[in-house]
Amino acid sequence: MRKVETPEGRSVRLLRVGEQVRHVLSELLQRGDVHDETLQNHLVSVTEVRMSPDLRHATVFVKPLLGQDEEAVLKALRQNTAYLQREVARRVQLKYAAKLKFLADESFDEGTHIDRLLRSPKVAQDIEGE
Repeated sequence: MRKVETPEGRSVRLLRVGEQVRHVLSELLQRGDVHDETLQNHLVSVTEVRMSPDLRHATVFVKPLLGQDEEAVLKALRQNTAYLQREVARRVQLKYAAKLKFLADESFDEGTHIDRLLRSPKVAQDIEGE
C-alpha cells in the first residue's frame, strides 16, 4: 500500500486520527465530563492534536478562552490525563491507547505578535515605500 502524505509530510491517516482524538477531547471538555473544578470553570479549545507515526503518542494543543489561567488549565488537564486517555481509547478504535501530552497552543500569540509587527509604523513605512 502506498503512503499518502500531505505537503507538510504527515500522512493522511495521522491527520485523520489526530482529528478524531481532537473531536473526542473537545466533546469531553465541552460537556463537562471531566470532574475538575478548574476545567468546569473554563472554556477550553483543543486547537490541534498531532499523532506520532506509530499512533502511540498524541500531543494535544489547547487554549483556554481568552488565554485566561492557562497554567491552571494545563495543570488540571495533566492531572486528568488518565481519565482522558481512557475515554479517547474507548471512543477512537486504535490498536494501542495513545498517551496524551498537553501543551499550550502558542500559534495565536505568534499570529498576534506578527500582526502587531506588521502594523508598527517602521514596518508600515517600509511596506508603503515599495
